[in-house]
Amino acid sequence: MILEQITDQLSDAIKARVLTLFGIPIDRVVLQAPPRLAMGDLATPVAMELAKQARKAPRQIAEAIASGLELPVAVSRVSVEGAGYLNFHFDRRLFTLEFLRAIGAPPSATGHRVTVEHTNINPNKAAHIGHLRNAVLGDTLIRCLVALGNHVERQNYIDDTGVQVADVVVGFERLLGEGIAEVEKRIADPSVRFDYFCWDLYARTGQHYEKHPEAIEWRKETLHRIEKGEGETARLGAIVAKAIVTRHLETALRLGIEYDVLVKESDIIRQRFWDRAFELLKTSGSVVFEEEGKHKGCWVMKLADSAEFEGMEEPDKILVRSNGTVTYVGKDIAYQLWKFGLIGDTFAYREFRRYDDGRIVWETTSEGDGIEGAPHFGGAQSVYNVIDVRQGYLQKIVKEGLRILGHQTESERSIHFSYEMVALSPATAKALGVDVKPEDEQKAYLEMSGRKGLGVKADDMLDELEAKAREKISSERSTGSEADDAKLARQIAIAALRYFMLKYGRTKVIAFDVNEALSFEGDSGPYLQYSTVRVGNIFRKMEERGVDPMLGKSQLDRLAIGEELVDDMWQIVRMSADTDNVIRRAVETLELSLVTRHAFDLAQTFNSFYHKFPILNEKDDAERQRRAVVAEVFRRTMNQIFDLVGIPMPDRM
Repeated sequence: MILEQITDQLSDAIKARVLTLFGIPIDRVVLQAPPRLAMGDLATPVAMELAKQARKAPRQIAEAIASGLELPVAVSRVSVEGAGYLNFHFDRRLFTLEFLRAIGAPPSATGHRVTVEHTNINPNKAAHIGHLRNAVLGDTLIRCLVALGNHVERQNYIDDTGVQVADVVVGFERLLGEGIAEVEKRIADPSVRFDYFCWDLYARTGQHYEKHPEAIEWRKETLHRIEKGEGETARLGAIVAKAIVTRHLETALRLGIEYDVLVKESDIIRQRFWDRAFELLKTSGSVVFEEEGKHKGCWVMKLADSAEFEGMEEPDKILVRSNGTVTYVGKDIAYQLWKFGLIGDTFAYREFRRYDDGRIVWETTSEGDGIEGAPHFGGAQSVYNVIDVRQGYLQKIVKEGLRILGHQTESERSIHFSYEMVALSPATAKALGVDVKPEDEQKAYLEMSGRKGLGVKADDMLDELEAKAREKISSERSTGSEADDAKLARQIAIAALRYFMLKYGRTKVIAFDVNEALSFEGDSGPYLQYSTVRVGNIFRKMEERGVDPMLGKSQLDRLAIGEELVDDMWQIVRMSADTDNVIRRAVETLELSLVTRHAFDLAQTFNSFYHKFPILNEKDDAERQRRAVVAEVFRRTMNQIFDLVGIPMPDRM
């Protein structure tokens, strides 16, 4: 925050100086860190950019700008370097103390309303390891957006009328001969997890279809009844979906992931959102009814003339099939219009559950049982849809639907946050009970298949991580009670999984490996936790020896840290101060791995500093204080980053 303020102040001062000296208005001043600390803390090539207009040598321009330039308080001097760079040098002591005060301060609200839709697991079985990448990416994006001052709404779309739910209902009704009463007993039975039971039943139904292709008619009939909300079958579908979603939310909560509202597809259908969107599309002339050809009887969005779809062999997209059913993309267009507040809000809302802090997770309803005074949802200015890369084409059509309807701004702010799949390393797959064939043991990763029942449930993965972490704690560093060790194991497991899901670029397939994720050395979440806990241990030992670290808010003005911090210390402060810029770049590029990479680099830099400049055994009071301040800058910054990426901060390790 302080770095951004200094950058803004310098930019304004340079613009004013250039206008005064040369009469040239400039819109933007590029200020970046030079390649070496000795060259200063910020530099700009503005003089070289002005050379042609001002008809002067860049260095001459730079010297003129520097002469008399009003500098912010925390900037001690400006120098002209090389061919004409303006380099700014900070007052290291003043900047460090101001930055220490500012770390973790609430961001200034931008007033920008953002919706992030993520997780979106079909409510037919337990969540698997692949779903966790979506949930972790979505949750971390939300945390970063909030850190930048945005108002963010966390949505989870529940496809409770889809084929997957229909197949589980087929399994209960046709294969097991069970109805609502029997299923409700299963849900209430604590001895068998319902989402796990449905995992197996879903696979069993798929196997039945393979052996008896004629049974696909059961799916069609069941799907029709669920979509129409007809009879016991539709009620059973709703009961199954709600029970599974309840389990999904519990799984997400283990990773610190929460939601504001669950938007159910059944309510989108019953509130006739698609009907309104369809009328708008027909009026615009962008969808046509095909009278002949392979799309005869269908309503089709014509995309051949759109630059986005140019060169595609089959660019046009069916929105309504010849049997009158709406395709997924048709419903997605309607849903996207609602998110932006372009189709009206006719949902009612009811309470789905409460978190421990009392905050409510709302769900949409079309049954007349909404709660008066429920929050308003939708009406965002920007929308992020966190969906894997396989949905890229459909997401382009959703954007195009908004553009065709005249909502150009909303189309541009309709953002597909895509990512690649998660697989498992062969070793991890075997450890979690997957039958790995000998010929697959040498592969880089193994793909999973939910329909075939091949995969690893998310909760099983978390249980395995906790168990492995518990083993490490017991063998290496247990100093607490059983309850304390169990809590620490959970914290380490969360850090291991969340960091692993974030540290790779989003376009890279992840081969999840338990041992790599849990490593206390190298590029891992537990390594970051350990590096940060180390600082707390230092301060505890200082207090035990009667040495006050003097890092409380009321003590900062009295800190005697000297006029200068040596480069090894200053590098940690500067890297820490750049965290806000890293967050901004991560959101702009949708590359959240920038945040984890920044955290890892910062931790490595601190650990190098710590070994070179020990704190506890330093005899000189002023020097020890300087080092303690740098350590505290690191600790507070890491706590800020942990909040961003959802990693808990242990008391000990």
